[in-house]
Amino acid sequence: MQTLHLRLKQSCLALFSAALLLSTNSTQAAQTQPNFIVIFADDLGYGDLSCFGHPTISTPNLDQMAAEGQKWTNFYVAACVCTPSRAGLLTGRLPIRNGMCSDNRRVLFPNSAGGLPPSEITIAKFLKQKGYQTAAIGKWHLGHLPAYLPTSHGFDSYYGIPYSNDMDRIVKGSNIDLANQEDYKAYDLPLMRNTEVSERPVDQRTITRRYTEEAVKFIHQAQAKGDQAKPYFIYLAHNLPHVPLFRSAKFKDSSLAGIYGDVIAEIDWSVGQVMAAVKEASEKSPQAQTYVIFTSDNGPWLTYKTHGGSAGLLRDGKGSTWEGGMREPTAMWAWPKQLKSGVVQQMGSTLDLLPTFAGLIGEKVPSDRIYDGYDLSPVLLGTGPSPRKEMFYYHGEQLFAVRSGQYKAHFKTKTSYVKGQKMVEHNPPLLYHLGHDPSEKHNIAKDHPEIIEQIKQLAEQHRKGIKPVENQLTKKIED
Repeated sequence: MQTLHLRLKQSCLALFSAALLLSTNSTQAAQTQPNFIVIFADDLGYGDLSCFGHPTISTPNLDQMAAEGQKWTNFYVAACVCTPSRAGLLTGRLPIRNGMCSDNRRVLFPNSAGGLPPSEITIAKFLKQKGYQTAAIGKWHLGHLPAYLPTSHGFDSYYGIPYSNDMDRIVKGSNIDLANQEDYKAYDLPLMRNTEVSERPVDQRTITRRYTEEAVKFIHQAQAKGDQAKPYFIYLAHNLPHVPLFRSAKFKDSSLAGIYGDVIAEIDWSVGQVMAAVKEASEKSPQAQTYVIFTSDNGPWLTYKTHGGSAGLLRDGKGSTWEGGMREPTAMWAWPKQLKSGVVQQMGSTLDLLPTFAGLIGEKVPSDRIYDGYDLSPVLLGTGPSPRKEMFYYHGEQLFAVRSGQYKAHFKTKTSYVKGQKMVEHNPPLLYHLGHDPSEKHNIAKDHPEIIEQIKQLAEQHRKGIKPVENQLTKKIED
């Protein structure tokens, strides 16, 4: 009998020890898995931040973020307009691979029937499988029907507008005039909570503040359990500074740069609130590392004059494959352990975020599909160079340009996001050295035929890896 009691006691101790070990391992896993926050502006130009050279727009929080972390000066998006750019960020794949780009309809509209295919693996879906809690806040623009909303793509929750803030317009007039009149009711835009409309029309004057409050609330709730908290991923995608421009009363006439500067100032304030929340939440969970990335979906909408932004010294803007259309002001920051701080002049892209997050949690991207991104974690941690050596510039479904090292060849060009502009083919291609000539002013094609030939071969090799897929942007809802 004593022997039986002894065995039962030993069994109970063994079970208790195993449970304790499992609990300890879970706690350690929670501590070692970092949090990720991506803050994505809309139509922000390369020259629109004070840390990237704007003389009258003040962005102290983004300046601090860049100074404490990393300022990336050669960081690219996947496309020169909204929908395909966002698809590239979330999937790590060029939008030509999943039908999220089109020569006929550049982006999705309220009457679009398509969206990001369910077969795609987003950052949220990938991280959720690794035990993360996920939230999408802000502009989505990857399909407004239920099958394509964030909650169908790995996000636990969604709070935002399903497409661009200039859509669903019900009042005649220009976007500039309506913004100057603060007529937000001219746009019958839905604000959604998960899959339901919670407000229509949304008051765009308060939307940046409300997105920010939602993100800050999520950060604090996610870390409320301290070391037992699950890691999280937040995708905070502002609707602005896409036209029409709206800002809250606190920021009205706050900037020397007018209404556009006011909007950027409020986005900068938002970044400061997120950074402060991360620092405050880390006191409850001191082992939790958080990475924050700020960038934009494409270049400035130059045709809107002072209601559009500036690409700085870069050429052209939104809708073009010149540098001003696809190279974005980017800052990366981490807390409490800081990044290897400084200015990063190596190449990176929003396509690289999924592989980078995978690398930072010790995982690999799925092997069942082609990825166009690279793991940038060696640059963030200061252990090695960027593996990205090339960039492919798509305009709709067509490959317009390729960058290899410091050289960029344009096979086709089309200036700005303006109706009626014609595409121009170049034979031989235009060639620029982006180190010597980031403004793409001096064509050096005749001096370097060997470089052009190398880039042609790179482009041809890339094209061979592209397989036809169903186009999602051309599908319309039947009337």
